[in-house]
Amino acid sequence: MDEKSSRNQHHIKGKIPPADNIKQEQLNQYRIQNTGKPLTTNQGIKVSNDSETLKAGVRGPSLHEDFHYFEKMTHFVQEEEPERVVHARGYSAHGEFECYQSMSHVTKACLFQQPGKKTPLTVRFSTVQGPRGSYDTARDLRCLGVKFYTEEGNYDLTMIAMPVLINQDPMKFPDVIHAYQAKSDDDIPTATGAHDHFWDYVANNPEALHMTTWVMSPRGILRSYRMMESWSINTYLFVNDQGVATFVRFVWKPVLGVHSLTQDEAIKLGGIDPDFHRKDLREAIDKGFYPEYELGVQLIPMEDEFKFDFDILDPAKFWPEELIPVQIIGKMTLNRNIENYHTESEQVAFSPANVVPGIDFSNDPVLQGRIIAYHAAQVHRIGTNYQELPINKPVCPFTNNQRRGPMRYRIDVDQVNYHQNSLANNTPYTTPPEQGGFEHYPQRVDGRVVRGRSESFNDFFSQTRIFWNSLSPIEKQMTIEAFSFQLGKVKSRSVRQQNVDLLVNVDQELAYIVADNIGVDRPQGTHVPVETRYPSLSQENTPKYAVTQKVGVLIGNGFNGQEVTNVLNFLKKSGVFIEIVSEKLGTVTGSDGTTLKVHHTFLTSSPYLYDTLYVVGGKAGFQAKFNQDLTYFVQTAYAQYKPIGIASTGQSYLLSSDENNLAGVVFANNNPNFSTDYVNAIAHQRFWNRT
Repeated sequence: MDEKSSRNQHHIKGKIPPADNIKQEQLNQYRIQNTGKPLTTNQGIKVSNDSETLKAGVRGPSLHEDFHYFEKMTHFVQEEEPERVVHARGYSAHGEFECYQSMSHVTKACLFQQPGKKTPLTVRFSTVQGPRGSYDTARDLRCLGVKFYTEEGNYDLTMIAMPVLINQDPMKFPDVIHAYQAKSDDDIPTATGAHDHFWDYVANNPEALHMTTWVMSPRGILRSYRMMESWSINTYLFVNDQGVATFVRFVWKPVLGVHSLTQDEAIKLGGIDPDFHRKDLREAIDKGFYPEYELGVQLIPMEDEFKFDFDILDPAKFWPEELIPVQIIGKMTLNRNIENYHTESEQVAFSPANVVPGIDFSNDPVLQGRIIAYHAAQVHRIGTNYQELPINKPVCPFTNNQRRGPMRYRIDVDQVNYHQNSLANNTPYTTPPEQGGFEHYPQRVDGRVVRGRSESFNDFFSQTRIFWNSLSPIEKQMTIEAFSFQLGKVKSRSVRQQNVDLLVNVDQELAYIVADNIGVDRPQGTHVPVETRYPSLSQENTPKYAVTQKVGVLIGNGFNGQEVTNVLNFLKKSGVFIEIVSEKLGTVTGSDGTTLKVHHTFLTSSPYLYDTLYVVGGKAGFQAKFNQDLTYFVQTAYAQYKPIGIASTGQSYLLSSDENNLAGVVFANNNPNFSTDYVNAIAHQRFWNRT
């Protein structure tokens, strides 16, 4: 395992680490414990009755003087602020960033100066299309906002789980989101682009096809936020203390590798457990298996701006790692769960405009548009003074001439609130760049004022073709299935036909198969003549570990106590998460008196919730139903290509036949190395060669 990973460190199970960073110390000033205290109104008046309204007699009308009811109810009906237009469904955690090496040769950004330097941070993962009440596992673009609380101010690094964006100009962003979201007439469908409007947009805006293909690949249905790779998309500038700039893009690489659900799993989990990703993140942090992501940068000298066969400022194009290497410069560790969703996740506000000295903006058109849009969105959602909310508040002092506005927390006692003054000796004063004042990089700007787009942005298919070429056979199969499913939901035959006519530019065989599947004509023409492929684009080459994979132990009474105990202990030692599933809650008892606590019943659980099954079997009060439920779990896991461990008492639940090859099934019977073999199978994760 990677020595940089906290998985090799010992953590007290379920123990939240102390607030040993400056941001957590700041947040502690706002954390309130209500347990054990009397109930009061917001004015501090102690309440004697919180169950009945004030009435004129017990059967009489309520009275207007009931100030406690008025305060309680009016707060309730007004307590929800507008949800985000996009990224409405999200979840957060706290952590820290540790710098591996000094990057002072390219940037003066304070968090990248010294090896070992740690910076506190908050993150928010999110989907794009669905409202706040939608579900985690929808096929969608996922985003990651990281707010670094540095000594020079807040730095927000906003990323998405694909290296390309769906539009090349910010003017088109409202259009693509309007097309992507639920239709305005019936507000259907929720959390999916599988409808006419979205695919009509794709067909008529070919720049959208590249990111859409990434979303249709397994990348669009992630197994876990802990296994999510994410890119900055936009091109930024690093600027060093000599004023030399370098183009930069960022990427977070999860230490656990990049892994996905199957389409069937993603759809089923949307109903079985809409909070699947949220729970997964919380559970890992609670158990001390802190999610880790290494930060990489891709650097291009300013003089090499036009060196490549794609425009490096085009947000709909990726920078191939094989051409522009990723340099790993640090690691983010998420080590503390939020304690209040509203104040720590719903109210956290990100903006690409929040940068520190040493980080600046390129002429990337979408980045230029985002700099403005995010701030306006947060002011609309949570108010003029949203930066004063505890989760958004910098850890360094901030002083300026801004006053007033709704929900102003600060009590500024000085009376002079304008710049260029004599009464306050012209304070707050400006700071020269050499002393830490932010200075924009003096980029050269030429050209006439036009509404237009660079011709260098207009190759819509070459990189999409490269991505397709780079996928493994199983990834291609899953991408075909996704295109067929989504376009199969489109009612307009014309829109379906337009999309396969567009798709043929990426791959002729792909377009033919999808056309056949969705009942339209095979398109004319063929794909662009590009055969390049990059290993970095395929999940086939990602790291694979057993650690934090979840096993469902299917068990009844009368099991072999010593065998099962030894296996469970080995799984725990290997970092595998264990849940006991049986007929009823309570305990199950082995033949030697060993007892195990049951976490879930077959009724309250599902095979889709587990990465693997350990099939023990046993006796039950209703044996026929127990066997039926257990068999369903096994058959479903087998159909999803998941590893399965079979205890000596569980062999009857999965028998060899001419129709299956039992790939990824590990049997304990006559196998002294069962535990090791099973953990190795769990690490493999999927057995695509299974029949």
